Amino acid sequence: MMQDQVLIPACFSSSEKLMDDSVGVTRSGQSVFMSVYRTKIADQCRLITITWCKNLLLHGLSVSVEGPEGESQYTCKVELKPWYFWRKQGSKRFLVEGKPVDIFWDLKAAKFNGETEPSSEYYVAVVYDEEVVLLIGDLKKDAYRKTGCRPALIDPLLVSRKEHIFGKKKFFTRVKFHEKGRIHEIAIECKSRSNNSGNLSNGNSPNGVDPEMEIRIDGNLVIHVKHLQWKFRGNESIKMNKVRLEVYWDVHDWLFSPGLRHALFIFKPTLVSSSPSLVPTSSSPPFSSSLSSQTVSSGSLEGFSASGSSDFCLFLYAWSYN
Repeated sequence: MMQDQVLIPACFSSSEKLMDDSVGVTRSGQSVFMSVYRTKIADQCRLITITWCKNLLLHGLSVSVEGPEGESQYTCKVELKPWYFWRKQGSKRFLVEGKPVDIFWDLKAAKFNGETEPSSEYYVAVVYDEEVVLLIGDLKKDAYRKTGCRPALIDPLLVSRKEHIFGKKKFFTRVKFHEKGRIHEIAIECKSRSNNSGNLSNGNSPNGVDPEMEIRIDGNLVIHVKHLQWKFRGNESIKMNKVRLEVYWDVHDWLFSPGLRHALFIFKPTLVSSSPSLVPTSSSPPFSSSLSSQTVSSGSLEGFSASGSSDFCLFLYAWSYN
């Protein structure tokens, strides 16, 4: 069984009272996207977490700022129900170590295109000491006009992203592995070599054929795992232009656990000198459970360090309905 306990912010209740933040993923179809940024607030390097949540009833947005030594968090939550038009634009202030931090958002015309996270026509800004320390969305001019503040001298760094997505046999997501890179499409599929039944309930297809897994990036097959019931945990390294991508997977619960269950995939980039091919390059040690939790430290605010390592890591929880 996986050692990682999956706890996420819940989508918001229909009343003013919000649901508890630490709610396990038990509702089928509740998608969650969490992006963690590192920047400087109140003379300390802190993490800011932007969470988008979606279920059948509503969208939810949560902005959290790390407290002293990571102990507590200051949180702003917004419900995005269709009949709450006025809540789609606004601001909220809270104190971080006695100093004001303001959250501004404008989601009136946000285009979600059926996704949990908006794609355009929005902004979310975090302001401290008359500086915009974090700004996401494409309406940047509107954000600076609304806040009346200048950009921060230090650019925030996206250090990790955690996604909870739902499906049966196929799972899709889109991600940038570094800030100046392009968006890549990741597709994961489990199936049988002999048919398309894709039975994930007991580790074997009805005809006794072993299940297998394919991972594609931008349509290219980069990882193909046969005999998945024996290789349900593993790790491979692939090249993407000048970036080497370490891919870890743990699909044990897909194969051997009943009911709604998840597999965990981790994508960790590093800089390398390589050809522009996109192919598997090596096999690495088995899946490490220590990577299954988000651990980030206050270090360089650059996307890649001098050694070529990246602070960014994608944690993808793929929940299977079967």
